[in-house]
Amino acid sequence: MRGALVVLHRWLGLGAAGFLFVAGLTGAVISWDHELDAALNPTLFEAPGGAAARDPLALAAQAERADPRMQVTFLPLSIEPGGTLLMSVEPRPDARTGKAAALDFNQLAVDPATGEPVGRRFWGQPSLTRENLLPFLYRLHYSLTLPLVSGVDVGVVLMGVVGIAWTIDCLVSLWISFPKLAVWRKSFAFRWREGGYRLLFDVHRSGGVWIWLLLLTLAVTSVSMNLNREVVRPLVALFSPLSEDPFASRAPRPLDQPAAPTLSREQVLGIATAEARARGWTAPAGGLFYSPYYDVYGVGFYRPGEDHGDGGLGNSWLYFDGRTGAPAGALTPGKGTAGDIFLQAQFPLHSGRILGLPGRILVSALGLAVAALSATGVVIWARKRKAAAAARRRPRPARAVPTRA
Repeated sequence: MRGALVVLHRWLGLGAAGFLFVAGLTGAVISWDHELDAALNPTLFEAPGGAAARDPLALAAQAERADPRMQVTFLPLSIEPGGTLLMSVEPRPDARTGKAAALDFNQLAVDPATGEPVGRRFWGQPSLTRENLLPFLYRLHYSLTLPLVSGVDVGVVLMGVVGIAWTIDCLVSLWISFPKLAVWRKSFAFRWREGGYRLLFDVHRSGGVWIWLLLLTLAVTSVSMNLNREVVRPLVALFSPLSEDPFASRAPRPLDQPAAPTLSREQVLGIATAEARARGWTAPAGGLFYSPYYDVYGVGFYRPGEDHGDGGLGNSWLYFDGRTGAPAGALTPGKGTAGDIFLQAQFPLHSGRILGLPGRILVSALGLAVAALSATGVVIWARKRKAAAAARRRPRPARAVPTRA
């Protein structure tokens, strides 16, 4: 059985190595995506003047009047002093055809005092320019920036499958790392003095054993990030009931036929604020989004500066139907069934944000470790293959021919 598991580990590892190498390196960087993005693109994040900021809802309405092709789909409800208002936008459906308008950007930064645009970009566009670098690396991390095929994000699906293979390989590699219980210490040791191939082997085997539980966590949560609706949520539902999720219960609209909400942002914000008070939530409304592909509003409740959800299971959200305002679900960190809490923990665990700054540092280091383990695995396989080929080419010694007496 061990021989079969070694072969399985070899081919799962080789199949996933390139993908995990890219995911590891990009993951190490995007743990700091907001800070690096702001440093690279001050025009998108820093307001040109020091005048008092206007209401974000009024600024969003002004931006939509200035460019009727677009609709604001994510709006921060507070503006940091000295910062711009950076909004996410999507095409607005044409009133006559229902088709999406042509739009060559999906993020817009405006001066919070005047509402005048100060910058725009297409988040996730494959580009190494400074304005696109961090969004490109972020999207490369989870989808390789592959194009959609018949409306399916094949890159997301592919990296989800890689995550499944990685999860299986984590379990297999732990088993084969301990061939005998009596020599278990060897699986934790590094032969520093011997160097060379033996040390390389120890870096791959023993290094993986030392951080095995962390690697398994990254592998499982990567599947949750990419195949939540298709794989993870149905599996979790077998063991625990799950609360309503509008993005799991509704079928998405075609990408070229986005919806436009019937209710205004002001109306939804009023409904959400009243509901939050009824639930006893004390944090103010911090962000509002609208999904034109699910026709759902979401209102997040968090204090200024906490929009990235550092620490714990993140922020609270309420969801509403974009046409009727009817409740469509809620996310209350740490509340709900065991399955709800498990799903809530997936992104905070994967990003390390569940532990705040120390968790982000840890995940950044783990990204480098994943890249190193992937590279050393390929090198070990190549060395063994080369040695086996050399052995096959080596002439075999002639067998002695028996003579008759």
